[in-house]
Amino acid sequence: MKKREEQAIDSSWMDTYGDMVTLLLCFFVLMVAMSSVDMAKYEIIQAGMQEGVGKVDVQRPIEMMMLELSDDIQALNMEDKVALGTDSQGVVLEFGGGAFFSPGSAELNPEALPILKRIAATLQSERYDKFDFSIEGHTSNKKFSNTQYPSNWELSSARASAVARFLEARGIARTRIKVSGYYDNIPKLPNLDPFGEPIPQNQSQNRRVVIHIEPRGSIK
Repeated sequence: MKKREEQAIDSSWMDTYGDMVTLLLCFFVLMVAMSSVDMAKYEIIQAGMQEGVGKVDVQRPIEMMMLELSDDIQALNMEDKVALGTDSQGVVLEFGGGAFFSPGSAELNPEALPILKRIAATLQSERYDKFDFSIEGHTSNKKFSNTQYPSNWELSSARASAVARFLEARGIARTRIKVSGYYDNIPKLPNLDPFGEPIPQNQSQNRRVVIHIEPRGSIK
């Protein structure tokens, strides 16, 4: 008897199936990532997916801002006084209080002006006009009081306000800026050791001004 010829199996459907599974995987990865959104990482994922699917170049303003601010800080050798990073909502700039303000003062030190001018010039660029600024003043737990600032509440707020006024004077609209003074409520490091004794190095690092730069309408 003549053997029946074997029919070739059409496997072309597997390409479509593979694409669908890949897209579903990307979708679920994105859903998990969005449960605790890091805007910088979200921007990278979103841009990668759009470029992969649409084959188009996508703007990455947070990544661009990070690169430009990093260049500003390095150009003036301020890496030990200005820290740059990201959080769940955008870019974070941190200025050491000891370098930018004299003890008990909310007046910006002269050495702080060049880096602030350079950073302000970067941030007031039109490409970042959809970003807002939350400026926070922080102090250590060390008690302070004078005729101008009755406590660290007023001092921390005044230092944040000084940076806000500087940015406004350099062209950033005040409607994009908000200011908060936190005293010692959000320390970077413990102010006291386990025996309740002050840790001067930690107290120094806790005196700082932090700028959170967030895209308007960012995912909460």
